[in-house]
Amino acid sequence: MLEVALALALLIGVLLGMLGGGGSVLLVPVLLYVLKLEPKVALATSQMVMAATTAVAVLLHVRAGRVVFSTGVIFGVSGMIGSYLGGRIAHFIPSVVLLSGFIGLMVVSAVQMLRAKRPSTTGTDSGPNTAAQGTRPQPWLGAVVGFPTGLTAGMLGAGGGFLVVPALTLFGGLSIQQAVGTSLLVIAMQSFAGSMGYLGHAAVNFRLVGMLALAMGASSVLGGVLSQKVPALTLRKLFAGLLLAVAALMLLKTFI
Repeated sequence: MLEVALALALLIGVLLGMLGGGGSVLLVPVLLYVLKLEPKVALATSQMVMAATTAVAVLLHVRAGRVVFSTGVIFGVSGMIGSYLGGRIAHFIPSVVLLSGFIGLMVVSAVQMLRAKRPSTTGTDSGPNTAAQGTRPQPWLGAVVGFPTGLTAGMLGAGGGFLVVPALTLFGGLSIQQAVGTSLLVIAMQSFAGSMGYLGHAAVNFRLVGMLALAMGASSVLGGVLSQKVPALTLRKLFAGLLLAVAALMLLKTFI
């Protein structure tokens, strides 16, 4: 089933490049139901793959000038501390509880996407070009917010992009374009720290991580190019529907 998993990883990478996030919420089901990994191993593997893949995806946004490192590092370091602790705490939480939380994150992510406003003239969604206009940057408050965001993401094996982007606009004073690009930097940092927290109690196959990361990283570049040709609002609506369908499948698999 490795070939099937790699093919799906290529598709997930395209979506990651087009949306700037959302890879982990689709990768975990592949690891669980295609490769038959144990839940905690799947969550740890997903975070490690996302750390590598997101680091590649963020390069496109760096070239476009949409990554604000000064703000991203503050959020990211705080998120890394929380994410590492979340990965460690996951050792004491039953797998079914972690999967339930992960399914909940999928549903919340889908709802956020369905509530997205009409895209701006630059092709970015979720409101005006400068969602934080008139908002004075408060990076210290963002650091405080980054910790619980990272804790949740690290514990549940998710990137947490739907939490990071609003935090960067509200507390970092970034435009929505900058927030999307900078969030990839934060997600890469959080995912790496979260996977390190899991490594103490989950055996990860690093060869598998490398193959999946390579597939997703390469296809995310294609996704970045395609994102300029597909309406952002349409893409998010379709992705939200996919998330809800996969969440329903995971719910059935977990409890029935």
